[in-house]
Amino acid sequence: MIIIIGAGGHAAELRDYINHHNSARPADRITVKGFIDDDEKNYHHYGFSEPFLGAIKEHKYDPSVHYLMGIANLVYRKTIIEEFLAQGAVFTGLIHPTAIISPSCEIGEGTVVSHNASIGAKAKIGRFNMLNSRCTIGHDTQMGDYNFISPQVAISGNTKIGTNNLIGTNSCTIPGMTIGDNNKIAAGMTIYKPVGDNETIMFKHLEKIVIKDSGNL
Repeated sequence: MIIIIGAGGHAAELRDYINHHNSARPADRITVKGFIDDDEKNYHHYGFSEPFLGAIKEHKYDPSVHYLMGIANLVYRKTIIEEFLAQGAVFTGLIHPTAIISPSCEIGEGTVVSHNASIGAKAKIGRFNMLNSRCTIGHDTQMGDYNFISPQVAISGNTKIGTNNLIGTNSCTIPGMTIGDNNKIAAGMTIYKPVGDNETIMFKHLEKIVIKDSGNL
């Protein structure tokens, strides 16, 4: 049995993943006890069938359940997880049944792997990462903790990623790149040289190419 921390959009996606999991693996069924969130309006917006259990900041640790982090915002995510861990809370991760996971990879506590994502051979994924829909993690990649990998990100083989990074939708790395800690990589970026710590990676091409159809075939 689990309690989902958060009741917003990310939590709603995770609740759907649990339905998919339960349909695909009924013998390993996951039961949701309820949701906690500091804004009860989030809960009512998504119309969850399980009960609202109160505010995060007022929640008393329940030793009879596992917790699943349902807040995507990196500003709050790590802090809340660490506060719950300090109370003795036990977290669970979640792997969508459509994900393709190499049997030789390692996945840490609390990590969520979304639908149609893939993790390659000998990859090592740390704790409390969010690997979003259709992202690919190449072979022998090493990833630290608390990273948010957005949809359709392509991490090439032998990439090293630190902790607490946000990698935007449709970004990619070339093989062997290194990304440090606490970085924000904008959507659509190609990481072709190492990224340090506490950086924001965003660039745009200034060229504009317009091809007009003359109508003559």
